[in-house]
Amino acid sequence: MSSKRFTKDHEWISVEGDVGTVGISDYAQHALGDVVFVEVPDSGRQLAKGDEAAVVESVKAASEVYSPVSGTVTKGNQAIVDQPGLVNEDAEGAAWFFKLTLANPAELDDLMDQAAYDAYLKTLE
Repeated sequence: MSSKRFTKDHEWISVEGDVGTVGISDYAQHALGDVVFVEVPDSGRQLAKGDEAAVVESVKAASEVYSPVSGTVTKGNQAIVDQPGLVNEDAEGAAWFFKLTLANPAELDDLMDQAAYDAYLKTLE
């Protein structure tokens, strides 16, 4: 079963088994504008929940991407490194940033589901 969860920093994680796929939300890519550079973490890197994991730069600003949960990176998405504009085209799909093996699946309980995230976004308007 796959389920997508969100952080207040606008990262999302989709989990299948004990593997999470992490990216930034569509809201975040809109706020950033045209993405021009992406750096993803290397495989094998250990991340704690909230650790700075990746970097995304746009014509407006540079931002860190934080790990929504603890785990070990299994793969960075080379496609968005080679073509950063993919983040603007499909932020919550093909333009994921990295995959990691979850160290503590219970941390997912602290994240928002889609309905809660949508409600959170309305508080930002």
